[in-house]
Amino acid sequence: MVTNKKYKSKSLISILFVAGLVGAGIAFYAYFSGFNRVVLEKFEGRLWELPARVYARPLALYPGMMLGADMLEKELALMAYQKTFLAEDVDIPGKYSRAGNRFELFCRPFDFGEKKTGSRRLQIKIEEGRIAALKGRGNFTVDEMVRLDPVLVGSFYPVSKEDRILVEMDNFPELLAKTILCVEDRAFYTHHGVEPRAILRAMLINLKNREMTQGASTITQQLARNFFLTKEKTWTRKLNELFMAAALELNYTKKEILEAYVNEVYLGQDGNLAVHGFGLASVFYFGKSIKDLQANEMALLVGLLKGPSYYNPRKYPERAIKRRNTVLRAMVVQGLLSESQGEKAMATPLGVIEKPSRANSPFPAYLDLVKRQLLKEYREEDLRSMGLRIFTALDPQVQMAAEQAVETQLPKLALKKGLKKETLEAGVVVTSTGSNEIQALVGGKTSHYRGFNRALDARRPIGSLIKPAIYLTALGHPDAYTLVTRVEDGPVRLPTTDGGHWVPRNFDRKYHGDIPLYLALVNSYNASTVKIGMDLGLDQVLDTLGKMGFQKKVTMYPSSLLGSLEMSPLEVAQIYQTLASGGFYSPARSIRTIYRPHGEVVQRYPLTIEQHLDPGAVFLLNKMLQAVVMEGTAKSLEKILPRSLGVAGKTGSTNNLKDSWFTGFTGNRLAVVWVGRDDNKSCKLTGSAGAMQVFGHLMGQIPNQPLALVPPANVEWAVIDSATGRRTDESCPNAMAVPFIRGSVPTEFVPCTPRTLKEKEKPRYLIDWLREFIK
Repeated sequence: MVTNKKYKSKSLISILFVAGLVGAGIAFYAYFSGFNRVVLEKFEGRLWELPARVYARPLALYPGMMLGADMLEKELALMAYQKTFLAEDVDIPGKYSRAGNRFELFCRPFDFGEKKTGSRRLQIKIEEGRIAALKGRGNFTVDEMVRLDPVLVGSFYPVSKEDRILVEMDNFPELLAKTILCVEDRAFYTHHGVEPRAILRAMLINLKNREMTQGASTITQQLARNFFLTKEKTWTRKLNELFMAAALELNYTKKEILEAYVNEVYLGQDGNLAVHGFGLASVFYFGKSIKDLQANEMALLVGLLKGPSYYNPRKYPERAIKRRNTVLRAMVVQGLLSESQGEKAMATPLGVIEKPSRANSPFPAYLDLVKRQLLKEYREEDLRSMGLRIFTALDPQVQMAAEQAVETQLPKLALKKGLKKETLEAGVVVTSTGSNEIQALVGGKTSHYRGFNRALDARRPIGSLIKPAIYLTALGHPDAYTLVTRVEDGPVRLPTTDGGHWVPRNFDRKYHGDIPLYLALVNSYNASTVKIGMDLGLDQVLDTLGKMGFQKKVTMYPSSLLGSLEMSPLEVAQIYQTLASGGFYSPARSIRTIYRPHGEVVQRYPLTIEQHLDPGAVFLLNKMLQAVVMEGTAKSLEKILPRSLGVAGKTGSTNNLKDSWFTGFTGNRLAVVWVGRDDNKSCKLTGSAGAMQVFGHLMGQIPNQPLALVPPANVEWAVIDSATGRRTDESCPNAMAVPFIRGSVPTEFVPCTPRTLKEKEKPRYLIDWLREFIK
């Protein structure tokens, strides 16, 4: 009996032991499975939230291109190219030198989505504002055109405020990878996620100190901690770290783990943005691609792994050099560098660039425009996490010219009117007349700071900028209105809803009697304009505005004919764009193409064109707008821009001079400028005295093509007597050539008439203008 009891007792213990082992195994498996599931879910999904990056148009260089040396250097600075004093020091991509108008440039490689371009060294010679020579240097050849990497306009960052540039291991420098392993985990390729001896050594030290002071984390453990765990130093967290590391090693290759690590590690702080991964760190600290890093630069980045804040090379250069040299010595010991290479690297300065913060866009108003257009089609969380690459139409040279014009002219204008120099504000929009791409946008006098975007949100009465819509409506009825139709510029008295009367007056407080239609617009007469508008009908004028591109629903009143209607500078640009393109409507665009991180096209934004207006009527109107600049309210523009440019434009101002407007276009660009005050008080400036000054100084800094208007097929010419508006002989003293919509030429013929107008009243400018720009 005793023997049987002992046997049963031993059997029970054995069963319990086995059951305990099985239970422990099940518990271990369940515990490990939980971590394994978390690892798989994380790695099989999107590892990181990647910010969307917004780029300007790339600068395309070619012989004969209009480009000033100073403007080229400004754009290179925006692209974070490093200037050297000697041409022979331009030895890696991202550097340039300048000697007068000669540049040595080593351009960076860049992925444009549809095409990847390599780095190449160039020599550029500029003469008289044009590229006179463009040559490749060394083994580099040059095609007819070279595209440089574009300016980074800004980024839309994830909520986590982390930024990184992903790098695949196939493109990761071998020396840098070996240096990381040399310093952080020499047994990386032989262990299975943990290093038992290192862990035991650390445990003994921690037990002796009675606190967690030592770590023994492999790269796999560091990755597990960064991805899944907190940074607290506890035994529980360390145990969980081991399980996570084991799960990573079980499911992924060493190459995949190392690639995740080099893209995840924290390497610094850019304002409120955390700099993660070696790809971004190489740009943040050295302004270059990771492929172009030198040994000393690699050593500094690897050294930062121990403590990016403590060894911050911008704040603590002595600490950073000491840490870098420690890494370099380890590289020599491990045979990654020779003794001489190590000594040379240790003698090299840190070489960290003083780079503007990536957290702040150099052009926040334009970035605001891009974001608004994107949010019409994408969720904000996708913009902040999918790593989209967004290529825009922003032209940095035009943008810088617009900003400079605002910053230099506003204080001068304020002082002339006895205002404090910070009183005036502005909004500017510049577009391409051929495509309606928005090339520049300024939201206020402090253009580099985020804030109220006046180019988009300042909806102000547009004053006389509405008048071309009225005259275009009239010219659309050639049986009733031509350029020389006589109109009455006299008193107008219209009843108002409150029982009173509205009596519009001309700016000069005079009436000018019976005048040809073109003169009413050229001199921006209010009384005759209101009469024409009321004769046509308010609904017809509103319909014309709609065809020009104004899309808001508004109620028209007689006062709307003098610009009580409110628009933003961007809305004004849209309606004048349709005039500049000859009556063809294209919606304003800031975005060209959007790509995913690996080059797949998400969306293209092609040019769309619709004919909204009669090209003949638009041609006649644009001729009048050219006359506005040559002899009308904008005549003083010739003091800033040459008459040969043939600018077409219109001034605008509102009651009590609260708003100063000007819009004008050349052969290739259109610009709208508003100047005023945020408190809605008088800025004391007419359109020509205020906004036009900004326009002129803006256009004077950038390449412009002359505006050469080509008459469409439905336009014909006739010789007209300026005194009567009837046909006459071209030899007559009052004769002038006038364009008409075909079929609307006057039929009555008069012989030569005496000069019935006083010389000072005679519209000689129309004759001169027609002779110079029509024939």
